Amino acid sequence: MNPIKIISIAVLILSLFTACSKDDYQLSTNAVDPFVRFNILVSSNNVPLAYPALNSALVPVISYTNRSVKPLKIPVTLTSSTLKKPVFVTYSITGTGESNNYSVKPLNQISFAGNQLTDTIFLSFDKRWNTKQKITLKLEESSDPAITLGNLNTVAPNNSFEVNLDEVKTTYTFPINRFEIKGEIGEEIVFKVDFPNGFIPSEINTDRIFEFLNGFNYTLTHDDFGDNRNSITYRLKLLENINNDDVFYQTNIALVNSDTYTTTGNTVLQIVKPIKSFRDIATNTAANFYDLSNPFYLTYGEHWFDRNGICAWQTFNAFTFPVVVPAGSENAILYSDKGTPSTTDDVYHHAFKIGFNVATGTNTTNSFGLKRWFSNESVSAANSPGFNITSALEFFPENGNSKTKGAVLVIPQYITIAGTNGKSYSIGISGGGTYKEISTGLFEISFELKANNTALFGGPVSAQYRIFNNRVYPKPAPITESCLKEISL
Repeated sequence: MNPIKIISIAVLILSLFTACSKDDYQLSTNAVDPFVRFNILVSSNNVPLAYPALNSALVPVISYTNRSVKPLKIPVTLTSSTLKKPVFVTYSITGTGESNNYSVKPLNQISFAGNQLTDTIFLSFDKRWNTKQKITLKLEESSDPAITLGNLNTVAPNNSFEVNLDEVKTTYTFPINRFEIKGEIGEEIVFKVDFPNGFIPSEINTDRIFEFLNGFNYTLTHDDFGDNRNSITYRLKLLENINNDDVFYQTNIALVNSDTYTTTGNTVLQIVKPIKSFRDIATNTAANFYDLSNPFYLTYGEHWFDRNGICAWQTFNAFTFPVVVPAGSENAILYSDKGTPSTTDDVYHHAFKIGFNVATGTNTTNSFGLKRWFSNESVSAANSPGFNITSALEFFPENGNSKTKGAVLVIPQYITIAGTNGKSYSIGISGGGTYKEISTGLFEISFELKANNTALFGGPVSAQYRIFNNRVYPKPAPITESCLKEISL
């Protein structure tokens, strides 16, 4: 791993160190008395800032409590005029516990040249530590005697830096929970497993982290780990043709909870080849249910649910978007060529699928009104990605080309919902129904949503739904079916 050279200029708050003069913390390249010091800035949620992130309200810390096995980047900054010749600064590293738990690059020495006045020490973790440990880095000697080691004060010299290795919890998740394939031999899909707190390469074994429910034959490999500890890229390659258009093929890959890695977010990845049917993409049914000129466009729904002990239609709404697909995908329709002659930036949508998501941010929308199904639910996308079902409904126009009516499918998949108490549940959803234009421009989707999780529901359950593409719609008439009650997570 080559050291990354980072040029970072920060303006520091001096009031936190009342005994220091303004010159003590200057980062101007016009410094009269050059000095070098550790310059790691940490946000309020204990995350070190990495280039190009800057925060003038932060001052360099002298220690850091590390609860992650991802490589830790420790910048060292020289405050000086533009250098006429390279400067080399040596440093020492000592620690308690096992020294082979970690490695550093560059080893023992950092360098500066010209306007490159920040170098970075990379502290990588090769083994998991079982007890709390301390690692201390200290600046030792400069090739230029005129450069002071540390700030020009005695209160916060920052000529040494302490890393405290605390208890670490490693988790993993699938950022995407579903892929569709064509079913051709040699076809490859690429997916990732994300590790929010990093991973130790020696601990990763495909047979230990995955459980498989296979519906076709394939090989599964992963790319070289390299220096990345945020995710692992896997490649699934199909070993047979599964091209019967009348058969639904599915393989599930599930993450396994273990002593070293626990699951969070999406825990099941589906690879499916759906049943194929003729549909004229010019029909573009999905376009009736979104409006990309309005990032806050909603569809409006009703679901038959318990209200104070009585079954009734309950209202909900959700941000609704198209499903973006590659140009060569079946049922892909061109949405925008970006006004350029190149086709590489063209945007395609699935003509018959819609999904529910937020326009930006880390919160969630209310797909299928599921937030009413539960109390004590976490609405964070990291914990409950299942509230954002980005590929949720698929339309099948009557005769393949009707613009006014047809069948609708709840796309079968596993979604994850968690409670604020940390408990997480993988729920299988499916279902179907019909859709039709009930007045000019007003569409109604009528369907049954099926959900299955033994711990939550005791088995399969279902609920009736109506979804409309306008906030003004006729209230559905009461039905005689039973209804679900809210469940505490």
